[in-house]
Amino acid sequence: ERMASIEMPFDGKRMIMGGFEAIVEEGEGGGSYADGFDVPVTQGKKDAYQQLAAKMATKFREHGATRVVEAFGDDVSHGKVTDFYRAVKAEDGEGIVFSFIEWPDKQTRDEAWAKIMSDESMKPEGEMPFNMQRMFWGGFDKILDTSGQQATQQASAPITA
Repeated sequence: ERMASIEMPFDGKRMIMGGFEAIVEEGEGGGSYADGFDVPVTQGKKDAYQQLAAKMATKFREHGATRVVEAFGDDVSHGKVTDFYRAVKAEDGEGIVFSFIEWPDKQTRDEAWAKIMSDESMKPEGEMPFNMQRMFWGGFDKILDTSGQQATQQASAPITA
């Protein structure tokens, strides 16, 4: 009843949400910037994806990432307006991977990506375990992080539009 009376600052019909099981998790987190990714992965290639993700997590951490999480969808519903499956044009037999990388700041992230993309050891060896053309990603400034005391204080503040 209370939620129905709150005016939301977004269109809830277009909100995409789901539950994911972590398959790779490195670091403690923190920082002010995050990269987020969604990837369609064939169920039979989950192990190959996990191996690739673990290799990438090591590289991201070497270049300053404070946390890397790769998670395979285990409670991802099909929405009426949009959903993770539509976002990546998932095909039969594919699951959804949701990933994020936390960075101290955007500058560290930008410098790290430049180094990683030019690193010859990061070039794919053989076939990738997912379709890169249907992957999507973005960089985000954090607006709320409940892992610290300051964030708890921020979280208790009322939402205003």
